[in-house]
Amino acid sequence: MANQNPPSIPISNSQTTITNPTKNFSANMIIQKVKTNLVLHSKWGELNGAMGDLGTYIPIVLSLTLSKNLNLGTTLIFTGVYNILTGVIYGVPMPVQPMKSIAAEALSDTTFGVPEIMASGILTSVAVFLLGATGLMQLVYKFIPLSVVRGIQLAQGLSFALTAVKYVRKVQDLPKSKALGPRPWFGLDGLVLAIVCVCFIVIVNGAGDGESENHHRCCNGEESGEKKRTSRVRKVVFSLPSAFIIFVLGVILAFMKKPNVVHEIKFGPSSIEVVKFSKHAWKKGFVKGTVPQLPLTILNSVIAVCKLSKDLFPEKDFSVTSISVTVGLMNSVGCWFGAMPCCHGAGGLAGQYKFGGRSGGCVALLGVVKLVLGLVLGTSLAHILKMFPVGILGVLLLFAGIELAMCARDMNSKEDSFVALVCTAVSLVGSSAALGFLVGMVVYLLLKLRNWTKDKP
Repeated sequence: MANQNPPSIPISNSQTTITNPTKNFSANMIIQKVKTNLVLHSKWGELNGAMGDLGTYIPIVLSLTLSKNLNLGTTLIFTGVYNILTGVIYGVPMPVQPMKSIAAEALSDTTFGVPEIMASGILTSVAVFLLGATGLMQLVYKFIPLSVVRGIQLAQGLSFALTAVKYVRKVQDLPKSKALGPRPWFGLDGLVLAIVCVCFIVIVNGAGDGESENHHRCCNGEESGEKKRTSRVRKVVFSLPSAFIIFVLGVILAFMKKPNVVHEIKFGPSSIEVVKFSKHAWKKGFVKGTVPQLPLTILNSVIAVCKLSKDLFPEKDFSVTSISVTVGLMNSVGCWFGAMPCCHGAGGLAGQYKFGGRSGGCVALLGVVKLVLGLVLGTSLAHILKMFPVGILGVLLLFAGIELAMCARDMNSKEDSFVALVCTAVSLVGSSAALGFLVGMVVYLLLKLRNWTKDKP
């Protein structure tokens, strides 16, 4: 089935017995590991999973392209390469997402242009890289309690879900991040279309893996006659690549909304130029971009991602050090050429897993598509994406957010649930993961102090 977690694939060590073992062992192990990390456990499932993060990626990148003249072609090329390398390294659907706090600041401040965006990304990545390379990130990871991490994940998931509902209910002006009024019921981007897409995903994917496995066992049981035919139909329906089908529908509707958009497409990659930075750009990028982005990157893009990865793929070996280093290296190259600053994200991982992503091949497929689109269409792709139904993007983002929020369901004790919910509430109301983290840590320590004084003779 597309949305089942397959067993880990062992790496063969049969090549270690030949002559000159050190050289051949290393080369063969690397090749075998790359093959293992990129293997597609289910072709439709991995392709479907690749669509799980587009509800976040497309609105942010499109908004910055239209409002700030972000080089979409360069961004697609670099993020495509990031996706491929990430799939090779980790072997799981580890996402590559735009840095959200930097994007939010750019969309709200008319003087925060491309140089400031890139300066923010470079400085954030340098800080994260140093924390990882020096081992300090590992100390931070061990210090933060699970209940606080769950609170951050729940807050981020609910934030995605609330944004998704806003996309569905209201007509959006993405470049200005404003709602223009209620969305009409009918039309190529109407409420009815969004509701049908939601119902379709719920029918196909259900509430999660457990339900799908029950269906799978039911379909493989001994049945006869009408029940057997019904089981075959259900098996086909439950294995449909729902997110991929909905995304293709969105592309078709985009051309239907504006058929002459074909004439606005120019073939060939966009010109890649080195961004020119001023002292003012570095200063403003650090104060207004790096300062709010750094806590979010540490909490949601490193610590929460590492924890969620271990939850979803316990057979894999993840470390906050490696995740920190890859985040730092990604932007130390691309941002100098105008590619949107990127990081990993727990929401993207949850969304891609929700729709069937189980291996590095999932994000590698997405990376190849981005790379081809960046080289063939470049920035002119924005003309097509501008016509893409925002309601459908909202539907994809909704399920990614719900999947991330459901990670908090393992808070079984009342004390852990209390800390997680306090952290979530402050993060959502204060619109700051850093503030939620700080309050959550204070509450956690106060509860531990209270328990210590109560139990002390």
